[in-house]
Amino acid sequence: MTDWAGLVVPPPPEGDAFEIGGVAEIKRRYGLEEAVKLHFNENLFGPLPGVLEAASAELENAWMYPEEAYQAFRAEAAASIGTTPGRVFPGHGTQSLIGTLATTFLRGGDDVVVPALTYYLYGLTCAARGAAVHTAPMRDLRIDVEALVETARRTGARVVWLCDPNNPTGDVLDEAEWRHLLDGLPPACVVVVDEAYVDYVPPAARVARLLSVEEGRPVVVLRSFSKFYGLAGLRLGYAVVDEALAQFLAIVDEPYNVNCAALAAGRACLRAVDAAEARRREVAEAREALADGLREAGAEPLPSAANFVLARVPVDDVLLADGLARRGLLVRAGSEIGLPGYVRITVGPAPLMCRVASELGEVRAALQG
Repeated sequence: MTDWAGLVVPPPPEGDAFEIGGVAEIKRRYGLEEAVKLHFNENLFGPLPGVLEAASAELENAWMYPEEAYQAFRAEAAASIGTTPGRVFPGHGTQSLIGTLATTFLRGGDDVVVPALTYYLYGLTCAARGAAVHTAPMRDLRIDVEALVETARRTGARVVWLCDPNNPTGDVLDEAEWRHLLDGLPPACVVVVDEAYVDYVPPAARVARLLSVEEGRPVVVLRSFSKFYGLAGLRLGYAVVDEALAQFLAIVDEPYNVNCAALAAGRACLRAVDAAEARRREVAEAREALADGLREAGAEPLPSAANFVLARVPVDDVLLADGLARRGLLVRAGSEIGLPGYVRITVGPAPLMCRVASELGEVRAALQG
């Protein structure tokens, strides 16, 4: 039998992918018939019209490798965002692409920089590849660009990771902050920007990062179909990169790692422009309804551009999350993600948001006696 005792790997965080038991265990524990998932930032509105039908129709091609489906997806994604197909590199979710990028860029002993409060997988993946992970402090729970630049210069970082809009805080950078970060990077440093939630931001308000890729700057942009488009179960994302880098990624990544149904669903999403705009407005209205309800319930929601709201609560966040779980509402306790005294709540349809805020208020009142 192989002895694995010599392996040295980072401990798993208390993150979404490492939950033990899941919803079924919570339902069993509390005797619930149903439980609403408000803790994984999934799309509670479901896929856009026609998307699942497109995925189903593609199943007749499941017998062959998705070579043609890859090319069709790259062409449509490129046309959708205004670039060339050679700059689009698909993967089975941005989680997969994060690993591919870390393998491509990093060697043991390299330095990387992440914000102190962001998606856990950046640091975990880099540490697993032998890199030294440095955290840059936040400023009032926002990404501090100056701290990122200073930390990257001080350490001679190879990669800076950025999530924008940021998870778990929901804040966004503006164009001036982005340019300051990009211009302040040390030599040979790449900034990888995870835009998993960018589709919730109105197009006119987004930072023009794709232009930075076109300009040949050391930038990689990640896009996801899991959040806004509701395809988390199909695992689809893509990177926008320099064409020369795309060729290197193709060598590192396993071939044809995205299935044909996911690629077809992704193409259908990109075509549903009007439905996407309507969904964006619907989520924004529900997010505002949740924020208003949370204020009435005694919480302090932070501004958010994503499909979740982070809120400061006047009681123990773990006890509050447990009290809501007993009522069939699963929210993320801030203590699990480095933010004691906060909860993070996924945005769903407005009637559900009213229920969440009301029941949060009741649990809060019970905890305060």
